[in-house]
Amino acid sequence: MIQFEHYALRLLTMEDLEAYFNMMSRNRERLLQYFAGTVSKTKNFDDTKEFLIDMEKRIKERSYFPYVLVDNDTVSLIGFYDLKNIEWSVPKTEIGYFIDLEYTGKGIGAKALKVFSDHCFSEYGFEKLFLRTHESNLPARRIAEKSGFEIEGTIRKDYKTSSGELVDVLYYGLIQ
Repeated sequence: MIQFEHYALRLLTMEDLEAYFNMMSRNRERLLQYFAGTVSKTKNFDDTKEFLIDMEKRIKERSYFPYVLVDNDTVSLIGFYDLKNIEWSVPKTEIGYFIDLEYTGKGIGAKALKVFSDHCFSEYGFEKLFLRTHESNLPARRIAEKSGFEIEGTIRKDYKTSSGELVDVLYYGLIQ
């Protein structure tokens, strides 16, 4: 578990099912464009349960690591950070993240990404972390830049939105 201020980042578990589903439901509309895969796998409670079962399997395989951001004062899930597209031979991984709408704009996302990045370097031994985001996703870009990530370039037609549009993404990197 990663602690900072009165927040914690920890691996998602099946005990988080209801709270995770509720967080996804609250944020579904605004996540549609940038988290198409996650949104499509959490449309209802049963889908979300299957998604979490799959995540647990992938944690054991060391191919995916989903973390939840918890407000320790309210014991509420307020964000999601994950490690995906892991390449152990390099070693590098892609980070995805979002903050619950109620907690955006307070600097929590950037602080969480900074401590999460430090954890990824020390706990997993990654040499590089990267993230991809659409140019229009200003909150994600601000969080990345405040946390030390630098734009390495634009990857053209690299992400399919939930509407099926292929869009360019900005590629950010952070090295140890």
